[in-house]
Amino acid sequence: MEQLSVQTLQQQLNNVTAPLVLDVREASEWAICHIEGALHIPMGEITRRYQELPDDLPIVVMCHHGMRSLQVAHYLQQQGFNVANLAGGIDAWAQEIDAQMTRY
Repeated sequence: MEQLSVQTLQQQLNNVTAPLVLDVREASEWAICHIEGALHIPMGEITRRYQELPDDLPIVVMCHHGMRSLQVAHYLQQQGFNVANLAGGIDAWAQEIDAQMTRY
């Protein structure tokens, strides 16, 4: 499974062909902070809702630190999606990319 750094994701988000960022944290976590433009589907809903995901875009899955998202990324890969896991999750994004983002 590809582990994407937050720096690489930031670069990719500035491209015309940006990946879809899929945030699999719980709603309470999403309310604290999230990456603008990300799609929110909690981990527990993925098996019911993965059909909502586009099959023509790469998907970067993220959570708080990267463990839940890794599990979801493996599942989505088995379903045929082009996926990567965001190494370090939203916590790494807040530390290295967006210092104004609330951390928890």
